[in-house]
Amino acid sequence: MKNILMLVCAFVFVATVVFAAGPKTYQVTGPVLEVTADKIFVQKGKDKWEINRDAATKVAGDLKVGSKVTIEYTMKATTIEVKADKKADTKKKK
Repeated sequence: MKNILMLVCAFVFVATVVFAAGPKTYQVTGPVLEVTADKIFVQKGKDKWEINRDAATKVAGDLKVGSKVTIEYTMKATTIEVKADKKADTKKKK
């Protein structure tokens, strides 16, 4: 009985770790240059970063131009198009 209980606890622990990991997050910190309903523009060094946002984006504090912010974000592919290798095509024709 103890073995079964320990096995179930181990399974729950492993499942929690695997599913809680999620996608890798990144962050950028800098002053806000512009805010729209679906984007925020931040200055990072000499670069201007444009980051999309939506209704699910959590905002803590008064978000306005000039405020210093730290934004956490993830990178996610929306589409992937595989291109044919031209070198491989020319070798097959010979």
